[in-house]
Amino acid sequence: MTGEFEHRHGFPPGINQVRLADHEDQAAARTLAQVTPTPADLVTFYEGIGDVTWADVDNGYFLDPVGDVLLQLQEYGVADVGTDRKSRGLVIGSNGGGLIYVAGPDGAVYRTRTPAPDEAELDKVADDLRQFLESNAELTSWSQCSPGWRDDGQIWQHVNGEDRSGSSPPTASPAPSSCGFAVAA
Repeated sequence: MTGEFEHRHGFPPGINQVRLADHEDQAAARTLAQVTPTPADLVTFYEGIGDVTWADVDNGYFLDPVGDVLLQLQEYGVADVGTDRKSRGLVIGSNGGGLIYVAGPDGAVYRTRTPAPDEAELDKVADDLRQFLESNAELTSWSQCSPGWRDDGQIWQHVNGEDRSGSSPPTASPAPSSCGFAVAA
């Protein structure tokens, strides 16, 4: 698949992976939930997924590790979100064009209109994290590799026809999937 990508686009593919959460990520997710009003689905996400790097999807999508979210919170505080700009949110990632994604306290996901976070106007791009992930997965035929939620509310990760769900990440080394992503433990 990577040869096909390079032939089609003229450059080799970037990193496209979903890293499963380790014990440090899971502890940081619990800390995040304790120090700020964090949407439950974001905490659930970070208990199962360490970070997401989709360099070749649209301009790119990057969901930061929860440790980076905590560091951003400590250094810069929360971001103003919503039409009234009175709600506070957490910077959770960015795209390859420099726009920033913010999770609001109600779970909605916003994106800045410009790369300047201090004076940024935000647009609501999804009602919740699940909708955000699913809408980004629709941008690519790689959607079967997207992190998401099973019907029972648990995080799932589907790679090579295998459900990688569970309370602890697999210990195997990163394995390329049939859709061009690697899942890294």
